[in-house]
Amino acid sequence: MKSIIFSSFALTVLLALVTSTGFSQGKGVSLNKIIAKIDNYYVLKSDLEQTRQSYAQQNQKAPADCQLLESLVVQKVLLAKAEIDSVMVDDKIIDNQMDSRMSYMIQQFGSEKNIVEAYGKSIESLKSELRAEVKEQMLGQRMQTKITDDVKVSPNEVRKFFNSIPRDSLPYIPAEVEIGHIVRLAKVTKEQREDLRKRLLALKERVEKGEDFAKLATEFSEDVGSAQKGGDLGFAKRGQMVPEFEGAALKLKPNEMSEIVESEFGLHLIQLIEVRGAEYHARHILLRPDYNRLDLTEPRRFLDSLRTLIQADSIKFEKAAKDFSEDKATADAGGIIRDPQTNSSLQPLDQNMDYTLYMTLDTMKVGTISQPMDYRLEDGKTAVRLLYFKRKVPPHTASLKDDYEKIANIVMVNKKNKAIDEWFKKAVSDVYINVDPEYESCQIFGSIKTEGP
Repeated sequence: MKSIIFSSFALTVLLALVTSTGFSQGKGVSLNKIIAKIDNYYVLKSDLEQTRQSYAQQNQKAPADCQLLESLVVQKVLLAKAEIDSVMVDDKIIDNQMDSRMSYMIQQFGSEKNIVEAYGKSIESLKSELRAEVKEQMLGQRMQTKITDDVKVSPNEVRKFFNSIPRDSLPYIPAEVEIGHIVRLAKVTKEQREDLRKRLLALKERVEKGEDFAKLATEFSEDVGSAQKGGDLGFAKRGQMVPEFEGAALKLKPNEMSEIVESEFGLHLIQLIEVRGAEYHARHILLRPDYNRLDLTEPRRFLDSLRTLIQADSIKFEKAAKDFSEDKATADAGGIIRDPQTNSSLQPLDQNMDYTLYMTLDTMKVGTISQPMDYRLEDGKTAVRLLYFKRKVPPHTASLKDDYEKIANIVMVNKKNKAIDEWFKKAVSDVYINVDPEYESCQIFGSIKTEGP
């Protein structure tokens, strides 16, 4: 086998592939010709086309086809090795992720009907494609985590890297800000709650008259992941589900149905299937409120009162966020918003920032807290939040003292890329790789055909 050349570009695109949020729309896709085979996995010409289209949708220039193909082959090698090494992702985790993405799409498109029109496919087909894609992405992430789990960076390595940069080549860091927020979710109106309750009670009555719970769940439940399986949530350990759901489920006997249960996800009708030791097996029908018609009066009033307490120094912002914020991603960190890629609490203050956030900060002084303002979480839920302008770092030339975290992240990324590179040099000998002659000039991994043992 020829020597393997694994480009850093492939690593970069791979990271984007395994963290993408959904599939591409199906218009203008090439025929599904197989252009690469990696053990039991394939890269189709349509995969290449869709990857190129994703760049266009983000108004970015797509790299050359050879680079895109290499990144797709890299992804499949990860999956093939995951299969060889028995690396797995629990079905429940996949279902939860898929449910979250489908719910987000419904929020973005307005309805399932609009999604069908946009993609030219049935919801069932899209769900099937999405589940396969989510599983591949999560397996790829799991393999990368396994490969780089032991990678650590020492202060000495960070210092050595920084000192290797010529003084006249040190990057210029734009102005950055550290901000926090306290989020309160919009509440279901009395009318909406009553409507959902009536619909669930009608479904419960149908089951009591002999209709199949699973069949009704498939037809009516708005929990996208479990609806495909008749509302079946599988076995759950105690403490795994939200308290309202678990409390109601554990009071039931097998085949018994609950009263209507409300949680942060909506209203549930629950049927217990089985209890096995510390685990229980249940199914449900979930109906969600219309997030565009929720009541913001109470959360806005609550945050207005909380803002007054914080300004009077009766409670610190960080404690208020931990105690009262309903954004789980930031509450435990005292409300501080971190970059999901770098985990840094600082973010550039420029027009690439969310426009509303940028304009709000432009009117605020460091140390101040905004009035309650409307907000939408990543999962589409409507909310109100207080913004806290904690600090601002002025533009400056990078220094080890002020930018240690950034420099350490660069060193960490470099070390992880090197670890993945070394891993691939060994991994490709364990898998069969064959690339279509049409792409012979691409020299994937330094050779056109690589066969495992």
